[in-house]
Amino acid sequence: MLAVQLKDSFLREHPDVAASTLEDMSDAELGTALAGLAPESIVAALESLTAGRAMAAFERLDAEQALVVLTRASTRLALQVLSGLTKARREQLLEQLPAAVSEDLQRLSGFAPDTAGRIMEPPVDTFRLEMTIAQALERIRQSRIKRARSFYVVGDNNVLVGKVDMQAMALAKPDSHLSDIVMDPVGAVPATADREEIAEQLERYRVDSIPVVDVSGALLGVVRYQRLFETIESVASADLQKMVGGSADERALSTAGFAIRKRLPWLHINLLTAFAAAAVVGLFEDLIAQFTALAVLLPVVAGQSGNAGSQALAVTIRGLALREIGTREWRRVLTKETQIGLADGFALALTCGAGVYVWSQSFGLACVIAVAMVLSMVAAGISGALVPMILTRMGQDPATASSIILTTVTDVAGFFSFLGTATLLSFML
Repeated sequence: MLAVQLKDSFLREHPDVAASTLEDMSDAELGTALAGLAPESIVAALESLTAGRAMAAFERLDAEQALVVLTRASTRLALQVLSGLTKARREQLLEQLPAAVSEDLQRLSGFAPDTAGRIMEPPVDTFRLEMTIAQALERIRQSRIKRARSFYVVGDNNVLVGKVDMQAMALAKPDSHLSDIVMDPVGAVPATADREEIAEQLERYRVDSIPVVDVSGALLGVVRYQRLFETIESVASADLQKMVGGSADERALSTAGFAIRKRLPWLHINLLTAFAAAAVVGLFEDLIAQFTALAVLLPVVAGQSGNAGSQALAVTIRGLALREIGTREWRRVLTKETQIGLADGFALALTCGAGVYVWSQSFGLACVIAVAMVLSMVAAGISGALVPMILTRMGQDPATASSIILTTVTDVAGFFSFLGTATLLSFML
């Protein structure tokens, strides 16, 4: 019992030294070293450990120790150790904690999907500036790091102080210290950072990983490039489904009933917008009856404007997602897309006008479709830029059914420009 009391006092009075001792132990030795210790003393040492070692130590506590540690630990430490547990174990502990503590931890641990806190990996081990290269290499071998080209170094209270490149360490002398080769960390993000912010930091600094820190600068975890890429790929595929009115939750093998419930409301909305486009055509019913060739060429104008609008839409949504632009840049984006629409419109007007003239031998019909092509391409570029901007300004996800809205706008603009021009130039037909 005396030995346990001495160990307790050692952990309480010298937590940093005790943490260093625990870091040098194997996982099996941790269980023996922590057995019988007072939870209050254990908390002091765990606070000085990085997330990976803190979780390894916590998993070897008995049930009573674990509950007291979660109750007495700082919010940062409690969230770290809970994140490393299985769902069943985590829920079991939260049920046994006092109600106020449990509710607080559940609320704070709920990182939104695709944030740094949700996709980060805990630090594989603890690396400190005073460690020698030989000690760091041995710790890497024991931790079995895979596919990592760098790791992060912490100081007091686990505050992030630097980053070490594996190649630099391999070339350094075994008796030199990490402080000799450490580099300043770049691109650190909070746990609440979304995937766009993380991607922006990775692109800006051209690094393979981004450290995740809390408000005090303590290292919480690491977001690796591969993990972020997988997340972005998953979200991008979901955005593609939402753009056309599908559900992000639907999968290829989802039940027919689930797919129908998710798709049918948007199909009804699309039906209403289709009637709006049909109404525009209805305004020129007499003109179409008089010049039937107009009905043949209507899909040409609508199809080209739809494709042009989709191009502008995709570029704008990507810019908003990666934070290359904000809604305040709408004038610059609008000017750019208008210029593109004019240039593409004139180029297509020459090609399309020539083709229509060869087909119909009507100079008037060629002029009508040429003018309509320019007007519809400009309208498509403007709408492709403005639709996601407006949705973002309204606080909505710009990927949500934006394609349906854009299709309606481009169809209406294409039909109206073509048939309106035909009305004005009917004397040439």
